Amino acid sequence: MVSLFKSIAAMLALGLGSLLSRLPLRLQRSCAAAVGAAAYRVAGRRRRIAQTNLRICFPEWSETQRTEVAKLFFKQFSIALFDLFWLWREPQEEIIRRVRVSGLEHLQAADSSRLGPVIVLAPHFLGIDAGGTRLQIDRMLVCLYSNQSIPAMDRWMLEGRNRFANAILISRREGIGRLARILRDGTTAHFSSDMDFGRNGAVFAPFFGEPAATPTSLVRLARMAKATVVPMVTRLTPEGYEARFYPGWRYDEADEQDLATCVTDLNQKIEGWIREDPSQYLWTHRRFKTRPPGLSSVYS
Repeated sequence: MVSLFKSIAAMLALGLGSLLSRLPLRLQRSCAAAVGAAAYRVAGRRRRIAQTNLRICFPEWSETQRTEVAKLFFKQFSIALFDLFWLWREPQEEIIRRVRVSGLEHLQAADSSRLGPVIVLAPHFLGIDAGGTRLQIDRMLVCLYSNQSIPAMDRWMLEGRNRFANAILISRREGIGRLARILRDGTTAHFSSDMDFGRNGAVFAPFFGEPAATPTSLVRLARMAKATVVPMVTRLTPEGYEARFYPGWRYDEADEQDLATCVTDLNQKIEGWIREDPSQYLWTHRRFKTRPPGLSSVYS
Protein backbone atom coordinates (compact mmCIF):
# COMPACT_ATOMS: atom_id res chain seq x y z
CA MET A 1 0.00 0.00 0.00
CA VAL A 2 2.81 2.41 0.89
CA SER A 3 4.63 1.74 -2.40
CA LEU A 4 1.36 2.25 -4.32
CA PHE A 5 0.79 5.57 -2.55
CA LYS A 6 4.34 6.68 -3.38
CA SER A 7 3.88 5.73 -7.04
CA ILE A 8 0.63 7.70 -7.28
CA ALA A 9 2.19 10.69 -5.51
CA ALA A 10 5.19 10.53 -7.87
CA MET A 11 2.96 10.49 -10.96
CA LEU A 12 0.95 13.45 -9.64
CA ALA A 13 4.19 15.34 -8.92
CA LEU A 14 5.47 14.60 -12.43
CA GLY A 15 2.22 15.88 -13.92
CA LEU A 16 2.33 19.04 -11.82
CA GLY A 17 5.96 19.64 -12.70
CA SER A 18 5.24 19.22 -16.40
CA LEU A 19 2.43 21.78 -16.24
CA LEU A 20 4.52 24.24 -14.23
CA SER A 21 7.39 23.99 -16.73
CA ARG A 22 5.13 25.44 -19.46
CA LEU A 23 5.15 28.81 -17.69
CA PRO A 24 7.70 31.52 -18.52
CA LEU A 25 10.99 30.69 -16.78
CA ARG A 26 10.84 33.56 -14.29
CA LEU A 27 7.29 32.71 -13.18
CA GLN A 28 8.06 28.98 -13.08
CA ARG A 29 11.07 29.60 -10.86
CA SER A 30 9.08 31.86 -8.55
CA CYS A 31 6.56 29.06 -8.04
CA ALA A 32 9.34 26.51 -7.54
CA ALA A 33 11.05 28.75 -4.97
CA ALA A 34 7.78 28.95 -3.03
CA VAL A 35 7.62 25.14 -3.02
CA GLY A 36 11.22 25.05 -1.76
CA ALA A 37 10.44 27.52 1.03
CA ALA A 38 7.55 25.30 2.13
CA ALA A 39 9.78 22.22 1.93
CA TYR A 40 12.27 23.86 4.29
CA ARG A 41 9.54 24.14 6.90
CA VAL A 42 8.01 20.65 6.53
CA ALA A 43 10.97 18.43 5.51
CA GLY A 44 12.41 18.28 9.02
CA ARG A 45 14.86 15.43 8.47
CA ARG A 46 16.41 16.92 5.33
CA ARG A 47 16.52 20.37 6.93
CA ARG A 48 18.42 18.99 9.91
CA ILE A 49 20.91 17.21 7.61
CA ALA A 50 21.55 20.43 5.69
CA GLN A 51 21.96 22.43 8.90
CA THR A 52 24.35 19.85 10.34
CA ASN A 53 26.48 19.82 7.19
CA LEU A 54 26.65 23.62 7.11
CA ARG A 55 27.55 23.71 10.82
CA ILE A 56 30.44 21.29 10.21
CA CYS A 57 31.68 22.95 7.03
CA PHE A 58 31.28 26.59 8.07
CA PRO A 59 31.88 26.77 11.84
CA GLU A 60 32.97 30.39 11.44
CA TRP A 61 29.47 31.42 10.31
CA SER A 62 26.80 32.55 12.73
CA GLU A 63 23.72 30.38 13.20
CA THR A 64 21.69 33.06 11.42
CA GLN A 65 23.98 32.94 8.39
CA ARG A 66 23.79 29.14 8.19
CA THR A 67 19.98 29.27 8.44
CA GLU A 68 19.77 31.81 5.61
CA VAL A 69 22.00 29.68 3.37
CA ALA A 70 19.95 26.56 4.19
CA LYS A 71 16.71 28.36 3.27
CA LEU A 72 18.23 29.60 0.02
CA PHE A 73 19.49 26.10 -0.74
CA PHE A 74 15.98 24.61 -0.39
CA LYS A 75 14.56 27.24 -2.76
CA GLN A 76 17.30 26.64 -5.31
CA PHE A 77 17.04 22.87 -4.98
CA SER A 78 13.34 23.11 -5.81
CA ILE A 79 14.08 25.40 -8.77
CA ALA A 80 16.67 22.95 -10.13
CA LEU A 81 14.23 20.05 -9.67
CA PHE A 82 11.41 21.76 -11.58
CA ASP A 83 13.89 22.94 -14.23
CA LEU A 84 14.40 19.30 -15.18
CA PHE A 85 11.02 19.31 -16.90
CA TRP A 86 12.01 21.90 -19.48
CA LEU A 87 15.60 20.69 -19.54
CA TRP A 88 14.43 17.25 -20.64
CA ARG A 89 11.81 18.55 -23.06
CA GLU A 90 12.97 21.73 -24.83
CA PRO A 91 14.82 21.51 -28.18
CA GLN A 92 18.61 21.58 -28.33
CA GLU A 93 18.70 25.23 -29.37
CA GLU A 94 16.81 26.27 -26.22
CA ILE A 95 19.08 24.17 -23.98
CA ILE A 96 22.14 25.79 -25.56
CA ARG A 97 20.61 29.22 -24.98
CA ARG A 98 19.70 28.59 -21.34
CA VAL A 99 22.79 26.59 -20.27
CA ARG A 100 25.80 28.80 -20.94
CA VAL A 101 29.23 27.16 -21.11
CA SER A 102 32.42 28.87 -19.89
CA GLY A 103 36.02 27.69 -19.60
CA LEU A 104 35.54 25.42 -22.62
CA GLU A 105 39.21 25.86 -23.49
CA HIS A 106 40.08 23.51 -20.59
CA LEU A 107 38.02 20.68 -22.09
CA GLN A 108 39.36 21.44 -25.57
CA ALA A 109 42.93 21.31 -24.25
CA ALA A 110 42.32 17.83 -22.83
CA ASP A 111 40.80 16.71 -26.14
CA SER A 112 43.62 18.11 -28.27
CA SER A 113 46.39 16.70 -26.06
CA ARG A 114 45.58 13.19 -27.35
CA LEU A 115 47.04 11.78 -24.13
CA GLY A 116 43.99 9.61 -23.50
CA PRO A 117 40.25 9.85 -22.82
CA VAL A 118 38.57 12.53 -20.71
CA ILE A 119 36.70 12.23 -17.42
CA VAL A 120 34.44 15.22 -16.79
CA LEU A 121 34.31 15.49 -13.00
CA ALA A 122 30.87 16.82 -12.01
CA PRO A 123 30.48 17.42 -8.26
CA HIS A 124 26.98 17.50 -6.84
CA PHE A 125 26.08 21.13 -7.36
CA LEU A 126 22.41 21.79 -8.06
CA GLY A 127 22.96 22.20 -11.79
CA ILE A 128 24.63 18.82 -12.29
CA ASP A 129 21.88 17.52 -14.59
CA ALA A 130 21.77 20.76 -16.59
CA GLY A 131 25.51 20.55 -17.22
CA GLY A 132 25.32 16.88 -18.15
CA THR A 133 22.44 17.47 -20.57
CA ARG A 134 24.23 20.41 -22.20
CA LEU A 135 27.44 18.38 -22.58
CA GLN A 136 25.49 15.48 -24.07
CA ILE A 137 24.46 17.71 -27.00
CA ASP A 138 28.11 17.96 -28.08
CA ARG A 139 29.53 14.52 -27.33
CA MET A 140 28.79 10.94 -26.37
CA LEU A 141 28.95 10.36 -22.62
CA VAL A 142 29.11 7.35 -20.34
CA CYS A 143 27.66 7.91 -16.86
CA LEU A 144 26.75 6.07 -13.69
CA TYR A 145 23.28 6.59 -12.23
CA SER A 146 21.56 5.63 -8.99
CA ASN A 147 18.33 3.66 -9.37
CA GLN A 148 15.23 5.35 -7.93
CA SER A 149 12.98 3.33 -5.63
CA ILE A 150 9.80 4.50 -7.42
CA PRO A 151 9.54 3.00 -10.95
CA ALA A 152 7.79 6.07 -12.45
CA MET A 153 10.59 8.35 -11.21
CA ASP A 154 13.25 5.91 -12.37
CA ARG A 155 11.81 5.83 -15.92
CA TRP A 156 11.44 9.61 -16.05
CA MET A 157 15.04 10.21 -14.95
CA LEU A 158 16.50 7.60 -17.29
CA GLU A 159 14.57 8.95 -20.28
CA GLY A 160 15.52 12.52 -19.39
CA ARG A 161 19.20 11.82 -18.94
CA ASN A 162 19.31 10.07 -22.29
CA ARG A 163 16.94 12.36 -24.17
CA PHE A 164 19.41 12.92 -27.02
CA ALA A 165 20.28 9.20 -27.22
CA ASN A 166 23.86 10.29 -26.75
CA ALA A 167 24.61 8.78 -23.34
CA ILE A 168 25.42 5.31 -22.08
CA LEU A 169 23.81 5.05 -18.64
CA ILE A 170 25.11 2.39 -16.26
CA SER A 171 23.52 1.57 -12.92
CA ARG A 172 25.79 1.93 -9.91
CA ARG A 173 24.70 -1.60 -9.00
CA GLU A 174 26.83 -2.84 -11.92
CA GLY A 175 29.97 -1.18 -10.55
CA ILE A 176 32.41 0.77 -12.72
CA GLY A 177 33.91 -2.11 -14.73
CA ARG A 178 31.77 -1.53 -17.84
CA LEU A 179 32.25 2.24 -17.57
CA ALA A 180 36.01 1.73 -17.44
CA ARG A 181 35.98 -0.36 -20.62
CA ILE A 182 33.91 2.24 -22.49
CA LEU A 183 36.15 5.05 -21.20
CA ARG A 184 39.28 3.24 -22.41
CA ASP A 185 37.69 3.04 -25.87
CA GLY A 186 37.62 6.85 -25.95
CA THR A 187 34.13 7.83 -24.76
CA THR A 188 34.04 10.77 -22.34
CA ALA A 189 32.89 9.84 -18.82
CA HIS A 190 30.63 12.13 -16.78
CA PHE A 191 31.60 11.19 -13.24
CA SER A 192 30.99 12.27 -9.64
CA SER A 193 33.15 11.41 -6.67
CA ASP A 194 31.81 13.42 -3.74
CA MET A 195 29.19 11.22 -2.09
CA ASP A 196 29.35 8.85 0.86
CA PHE A 197 28.72 5.30 -0.37
CA GLY A 198 30.26 3.64 2.70
CA ARG A 199 33.70 2.25 3.49
CA ASN A 200 33.94 0.01 0.42
CA GLY A 201 36.35 1.53 -2.08
CA ALA A 202 36.78 4.67 0.01
CA VAL A 203 39.31 6.28 2.32
CA PHE A 204 38.71 8.83 5.05
CA ALA A 205 39.90 12.21 3.83
CA PRO A 206 39.19 15.64 5.30
CA PHE A 207 36.31 17.57 3.77
CA PHE A 208 36.11 21.03 5.30
CA GLY A 209 38.31 19.60 8.06
CA GLU A 210 35.96 16.71 8.93
CA PRO A 211 36.86 13.10 8.01
CA ALA A 212 34.61 11.97 5.15
CA ALA A 213 34.46 8.55 3.46
CA THR A 214 35.60 9.57 -0.03
CA PRO A 215 35.50 7.15 -2.99
CA THR A 216 38.87 6.47 -4.62
CA SER A 217 37.19 5.41 -7.88
CA LEU A 218 38.02 8.63 -9.76
CA VAL A 219 41.74 8.30 -9.11
CA ARG A 220 41.82 4.59 -9.91
CA LEU A 221 39.72 5.05 -13.04
CA ALA A 222 41.83 7.93 -14.35
CA ARG A 223 45.06 6.03 -13.75
CA MET A 224 43.80 2.84 -15.34
CA ALA A 225 42.48 4.62 -18.47
CA LYS A 226 45.32 7.19 -18.58
CA ALA A 227 42.59 9.82 -18.65
CA THR A 228 42.63 13.56 -18.08
CA VAL A 229 40.22 14.79 -15.39
CA VAL A 230 38.46 18.05 -16.30
CA PRO A 231 36.10 19.50 -13.65
CA MET A 232 32.74 20.98 -14.65
CA VAL A 233 30.67 22.84 -12.04
CA THR A 234 27.16 23.86 -13.09
CA ARG A 235 25.34 26.58 -11.15
CA LEU A 236 21.95 28.26 -11.47
CA THR A 237 21.83 31.74 -12.97
CA PRO A 238 18.83 34.07 -13.49
CA GLU A 239 18.77 33.08 -17.19
CA GLY A 240 19.23 29.34 -16.62
CA TYR A 241 22.63 27.83 -15.80
CA GLU A 242 26.35 28.28 -16.25
CA ALA A 243 28.43 25.12 -16.81
CA ARG A 244 31.99 26.17 -16.00
CA PHE A 245 35.02 24.04 -16.82
CA TYR A 246 38.18 24.35 -14.72
CA PRO A 247 41.77 23.38 -15.58
CA GLY A 248 42.25 19.62 -15.82
CA TRP A 249 44.89 17.30 -14.40
CA ARG A 250 46.19 13.76 -14.73
CA TYR A 251 47.04 11.04 -12.22
CA ASP A 252 50.31 9.48 -13.31
CA GLU A 253 50.23 5.72 -12.79
CA ALA A 254 53.75 5.95 -11.39
CA ASP A 255 52.80 8.85 -9.12
CA GLU A 256 54.08 8.28 -5.61
CA GLN A 257 51.05 9.96 -4.10
CA ASP A 258 48.86 7.42 -2.35
CA LEU A 259 45.09 7.34 -2.76
CA ALA A 260 44.44 9.20 0.49
CA THR A 261 46.64 12.10 -0.61
CA CYS A 262 44.95 12.23 -4.02
CA VAL A 263 41.40 12.28 -2.67
CA THR A 264 42.37 14.82 -0.01
CA ASP A 265 43.57 17.10 -2.79
CA LEU A 266 40.32 16.41 -4.70
CA ASN A 267 38.21 17.30 -1.66
CA GLN A 268 40.12 20.56 -1.27
CA LYS A 269 39.37 21.46 -4.89
CA ILE A 270 35.65 20.78 -4.35
CA GLU A 271 35.74 22.88 -1.16
CA GLY A 272 37.10 25.80 -3.18
CA TRP A 273 34.31 25.55 -5.75
CA ILE A 274 31.71 25.33 -2.98
CA ARG A 275 33.04 28.47 -1.33
CA GLU A 276 32.39 30.38 -4.57
CA ASP A 277 28.63 29.94 -3.92
CA PRO A 278 27.87 27.75 -0.88
CA SER A 279 24.08 27.69 -1.33
CA GLN A 280 24.33 25.69 -4.57
CA TYR A 281 25.92 22.51 -3.22
CA LEU A 282 23.87 19.43 -2.28
CA TRP A 283 23.71 19.91 1.49
CA THR A 284 20.91 17.37 2.05
CA HIS A 285 23.27 14.47 1.31
CA ARG A 286 24.69 12.84 4.45
CA ARG A 287 28.29 13.45 3.42
CA PHE A 288 29.62 12.44 6.87
CA LYS A 289 27.35 9.40 7.34
CA THR A 290 30.20 6.85 7.48
CA ARG A 291 32.41 7.54 10.49
CA PRO A 292 35.95 6.46 11.36
CA PRO A 293 36.19 3.98 14.24
CA GLY A 294 35.52 5.65 17.55
CA LEU A 295 33.59 8.65 16.20
CA SER A 296 29.84 8.89 16.75
CA SER A 297 27.25 9.91 14.13
CA VAL A 298 26.96 13.63 13.46
CA TYR A 299 23.34 13.21 12.29
CA SER A 300 21.82 11.52 15.33
